[in-house]
Amino acid sequence: MKGTVTLHRLAWRTLAGLLTALPMLALAAGSGSITIKVTVLAPLPCVINDDRPIEVWFGDDLLTSKIDGSNYLKSVDYSLDCKANTKNAMKLKVEGNATNFERSALKTNMPDLGIALKADGSALTINNWVNFNYPDKPVLQAVPVKRPGTTLSGGDFTSTATLMVGYQ
Repeated sequence: MKGTVTLHRLAWRTLAGLLTALPMLALAAGSGSITIKVTVLAPLPCVINDDRPIEVWFGDDLLTSKIDGSNYLKSVDYSLDCKANTKNAMKLKVEGNATNFERSALKTNMPDLGIALKADGSALTINNWVNFNYPDKPVLQAVPVKRPGTTLSGGDFTSTATLMVGYQ
């Protein structure tokens, strides 16, 4: 069994505002005011992994009987470079499809196999934010896991997700 996990990267920040000072609009039947709630997405002055995909290679000699959520643990090596960053309170998440047997594991092309993610040694729930202070980015790790009570077949596996970084 062999496989790869690829994390795409996306840096962004959220500027949330409430626009209440809009002018009165003249309407045919009278006048009224409009309140609009807006979320503006703007690029964060950060570059994740030099704008290259982040790949975790587990090798080609995994034994299906040894996949237990501990064996084959790999570091997810990535860089985070934020220029002109005036805030160091940031957040990170891995956006993707979680398995239905473990919330911290990404689905793979094999139904009973997932890739569990950890941030600083703790389970990283897929699609949930983790707070951190830049430049001390979280240490990420990935490890194959299987659905409890199943026997995996051999073969190649892949999984893809997006690594996102934003301001808190």
